[in-house]
Amino acid sequence: MGKIPPSFRSAIANPNLRNPSSLFRPQPHHFPNKHQQPRKPSKQQQKPSSLPLFKSPNLEDAKKLFNSIANSSSDPRFPNSLLHSYAKLATTPSDSIKFFNHITKTLPSFSPDRSTFHILLSHASNNSNLLSPIHQTLNLMLAAGITPDTATADVAVRSLCSAGRLDHAVELIKEFASKHCPPDTYTFNFLVKHLCKSSTITTVYAFIDEMREKFDVKPDLVTYTILIDNVCNGKNLNLREAMRLVSVLHEEGFKLDCFVYNTIMKGYCVLSRGSEAIEVYNKMKEEGVEPDLVTYNTLIFGLSKSGRVTEARKLLRVMAEKGYFPDEVTYTSLMNGLCRKGDALGALALLGEMEAKGCSPNACTYNTLLHGLCKARLVEKAVKFYQVIRAGGLKLDTASYGTFVRALCRDGRIAEAYEVFDYAVESKSLTDVAAYSTLESTLKWLRKAKEQGLAI
Repeated sequence: MGKIPPSFRSAIANPNLRNPSSLFRPQPHHFPNKHQQPRKPSKQQQKPSSLPLFKSPNLEDAKKLFNSIANSSSDPRFPNSLLHSYAKLATTPSDSIKFFNHITKTLPSFSPDRSTFHILLSHASNNSNLLSPIHQTLNLMLAAGITPDTATADVAVRSLCSAGRLDHAVELIKEFASKHCPPDTYTFNFLVKHLCKSSTITTVYAFIDEMREKFDVKPDLVTYTILIDNVCNGKNLNLREAMRLVSVLHEEGFKLDCFVYNTIMKGYCVLSRGSEAIEVYNKMKEEGVEPDLVTYNTLIFGLSKSGRVTEARKLLRVMAEKGYFPDEVTYTSLMNGLCRKGDALGALALLGEMEAKGCSPNACTYNTLLHGLCKARLVEKAVKFYQVIRAGGLKLDTASYGTFVRALCRDGRIAEAYEVFDYAVESKSLTDVAAYSTLESTLKWLRKAKEQGLAI
């Protein structure tokens, strides 16, 4: 943090202050040239500066503290800094407003500005299930001759959304649009995105339609992209609805960008519908939209998942021609496709090609190969990959852990299976219950198989 001005030195001794320097913004660092030795920071500079200004949310303590340092600085930002610091600790928004009123009465020279009220609004949803603190703040703002604007609406809406109060955010944004000003596209799209996460798509559509009809707030390309992303992801995957939204985009004169196409392709790929993903890719090129690395990785993932690994590998050449080079995601998708087809050795060969081209495998790569090798009954090679995972401190995913434990038990290597269980728990790859449940069910299966003469 920056240095404390001389006028504040008296405040440092105040026992109610934890960290007075947090009132100020960091000063720019001055880097020494190569002939200078960097100065070692003093002990005072090395102290952490993230602690709050006030020790307690008690309003009376805050007032006393303010009274003791009210005239310590002529910096116009000083009251706002104190207000912000206290508002973060205040038990209720009402206490923050009372502290604000105390500041204005105690310090007549203080003239609250827009940022002052935005501080109150940003904390107005804390520990409250009512909109009254926000209304009270807006009334104080109007009384001070400051008209709420789009930035004001944004601060209030984001505060409510962060507190999970989406119904109140919707109510407030409508109120703003009717009394003050309609929200800008940033605030509108922010709220749409949050609604998509927690509400039905029908509810989101109803909100968008009402904002358009009553307040002339129209959805833009970003809005439709949020909607398409929502219907293409998660459990309620609805590609028909995604394509309908694409038609609406065209009707309203928007040109789809790469992100929209990639999102739709990903939806088809999740369903292992590689042919439809290719159709979207071709449509994308027809519309003059240049594919990016995500496009190619998405297609390779989808084709590999559909068992069309040969076609997926051909895209590597297309990528290189367009200036995009395969990364760990590309190679891991291809390895997954090869392992699905039972060609674990082909996946191993691809790992060699990957490393030869300077692309480093990641935890997902190793887990994919571990799973594939176990499925192919190549236990010794699987053990080697497990050792790589362990040596690198990487996590085991659920599928590879379960498959590996079963492969070891089937091979009669019970002690090694227990060791893998220990590592899974120690590395927090799985919860204790999940890891033990998998091991226990495998051992039960093994005992039953031995009784039936199906295992040695």
